Amino acid sequence: MLLADFIAALDQLAAEGPARIAAATSLDEWTAVRNALVGRQSGTLSGIMEGLGKLPKEDRREAGQRANTVKQALESALEERRGAIAASSATGGPVLDLSMPGRREWVGTVHPVSLVIDEVIAIFRELGFTIALGPEAETGWYNFGALNFPEDHPAMDLHDTLYLGDDAVLRTHTSPVQVRTLQTYPPPVRVLAPGNVYRRDFFDASHAPMFAQIEGLVVDEGVTFADLKATLTHFARRFFSATTRTRFRPSFFPFTEPSAEMDVECGVCHGSGCAVCKQSGWVEILGSGMVHPAVLEAAGLDSEKYTGWAFGMGPARTAISRYGIPDIRILYDSDVRFLEQFAR
Repeated sequence: MLLADFIAALDQLAAEGPARIAAATSLDEWTAVRNALVGRQSGTLSGIMEGLGKLPKEDRREAGQRANTVKQALESALEERRGAIAASSATGGPVLDLSMPGRREWVGTVHPVSLVIDEVIAIFRELGFTIALGPEAETGWYNFGALNFPEDHPAMDLHDTLYLGDDAVLRTHTSPVQVRTLQTYPPPVRVLAPGNVYRRDFFDASHAPMFAQIEGLVVDEGVTFADLKATLTHFARRFFSATTRTRFRPSFFPFTEPSAEMDVECGVCHGSGCAVCKQSGWVEILGSGMVHPAVLEAAGLDSEKYTGWAFGMGPARTAISRYGIPDIRILYDSDVRFLEQFAR
């Protein structure tokens, strides 16, 4: 196609368009004319613009500018005609398109996971915790090595971890922030580390490949497991209710010893058993334990002088227990009807 042919087609549309617009006497006719002239799928202007890519490269800028000028003129004429049609209606008010479905006003709100994160942070701030952040793309040493993972640990395999390069991963937990914090600030340390983490998990009712996590860390002289249990129990009763039942179960994590998982009574079935709690009546909300001496030493601290405890929780799992959400995938759907339920 030649530039002259392209311009000629635009000039013809610019000459014929105003008369066709002026001939519209109702909203339906106006809509038909608009679609015929500037409709994205079948409009005349859209058909002409298909030829833009066939022009020589040096002609495309001039052709594009001319096309924009014609489009703006047609759209201006269309809006002016629509106003004239509304003004001449029998009621004297705007013409209502009765073919449009009714829609109530949407109510915006904060996402339930964000609500959980904000509330968790507020509770721990009362206990003297501050916020610490770290990068989502980590080195293997910070994500695994400094946290006492053995070199053959299955979490380091490709089926569990998303690798960005030879020594770069998308962090699988926010625990690397522990090491970065201890390298930067001397004890006493009391920090929360919220952020997103990534794993090769199947997307099901209780798992997601990308999710938020909150890490907590306390390091000082004389810190014990009793401090850990008392603090986390206090948190659970502040967050859920004063009568919330909790339990700690022995577990294993490379970076803590001893380790424990903390459960709360399922908020969906209230202990009777359902798909969310896998018929157990309990929902795990966090893993915890005493910081392993090897982690303290990797951060440059004297493990004979300092002790500490840490925990990691998934706010999404906490949200489904708190609000009785039956499937974690609902949190990722961005369905306004669901989010409106949490409007304050």
